[in-house]
Amino acid sequence: MRIASVEEAVKVVKSGNRVFFQGAAMTPNELIDGLCNRHEELENIEIVSIHTEGDAKYTQKPYNKTFHLNSCFVGGNVRKLVNTPAGDYIPIFLSEIHLLFKKDILPLDVAFVQVSPPDKHGFCSLGVSVDVALPAVRTAKKIVVQINPSVPRTHGTGIVHVDEIECAIEVARPIHEHNPVTISDTEHRIGQHVASLIEDGATLQMGIGSIPDAVLANLGNHKDLGIHTEMFSDGVLPLLENGIITGKEKVVKRGKIVSCFAVGSRKLYDFIDDNPICDFRDAAYTNDTARIRRNPKVTAINSAIEIDLTGQVCADTIGSYQFSGVGGQMDFIRGASLSNGGKPIFAMSSATKKGVSKITPFLKTGAGVTTTRAHVHHVATEYGVVNLFGKSLQQRAQALISIAHPNHQEALSEAAYNRFNGK
Repeated sequence: MRIASVEEAVKVVKSGNRVFFQGAAMTPNELIDGLCNRHEELENIEIVSIHTEGDAKYTQKPYNKTFHLNSCFVGGNVRKLVNTPAGDYIPIFLSEIHLLFKKDILPLDVAFVQVSPPDKHGFCSLGVSVDVALPAVRTAKKIVVQINPSVPRTHGTGIVHVDEIECAIEVARPIHEHNPVTISDTEHRIGQHVASLIEDGATLQMGIGSIPDAVLANLGNHKDLGIHTEMFSDGVLPLLENGIITGKEKVVKRGKIVSCFAVGSRKLYDFIDDNPICDFRDAAYTNDTARIRRNPKVTAINSAIEIDLTGQVCADTIGSYQFSGVGGQMDFIRGASLSNGGKPIFAMSSATKKGVSKITPFLKTGAGVTTTRAHVHHVATEYGVVNLFGKSLQQRAQALISIAHPNHQEALSEAAYNRFNGK
């Protein structure tokens, strides 16, 4: 491994290369900015990534003449670009992104990642973003890293040896943090409804944000919960401290928190650092439906942008506007439904902040169906929770209307009547 300046390290990238950026809290911003500074001497650089943090210079003028983003998940920093001809999005399950690299569909020339300092054996940790970063470094022709002592050393498979690294820079700054937000009354009520579905001994999957945190905040009387998830955040810490999360009932990695990435506060990262309870794997492992279903009572908690009256879920677009990505929602929704005693759950507020109903007669024109109506079981809002499994189209509409915002129930009932009476 050669230690170099940023300017030297990014010279590994040549015109016409395809470059992978590690994402989430581990985004290697110093390397990314250094590469962007070469925009005048390079051409035709394709960027592949999932959600990243930072200002994403490569999406902005004049850099976006040199760099083209082909994103597998869309975050706020790249959303505008992805919805123009200068960027694009690949609809794909998180569990299958590794196949793009492995099968040379998107062969990687260079992988940019952020790692911990090497241990006495020469191994660096990929920290709290193993997800698709591990298959990227396993398949890329060249690996360029930024070594940062603030990176938590995670147990699991997210390691890279110094002998595999082409070039490295050294940085010293905190990795990206997301501090917990205040839970509103609406979110608290949603959390109560979802928590009522969770049984003792269940294995949980949840995301980041106020609704997952509201659910976790309502689990104080539960016992022996486990975690097998795509990602987790600070909401699990009180449950661990109080002995509610033990993982005793799990089948896959009993007693351990299995995840492929984490985003949260420094307290969370300090908890994860060198903690054998936390087992970080690539997304192909964590999001494998066959593996997920082996755990008991898998309870998958996901959200939606809108749900139509038959149960179709749109979670990644607003009409034809690409807002986020398919991610791992379907991986866990299906895994939960196949688990013994499992429960796939969609949890969302009944309306947007502007008062628009999230339960709609039809999905918006151009909207993507992230999860089909055949996969949807439980749906929760602040007005209650319903189970659509086994219900007919008309029964589903009635159930969903019952948990819609009261301001919209009459209009939804009229829309349902017109739909099913051929008007």
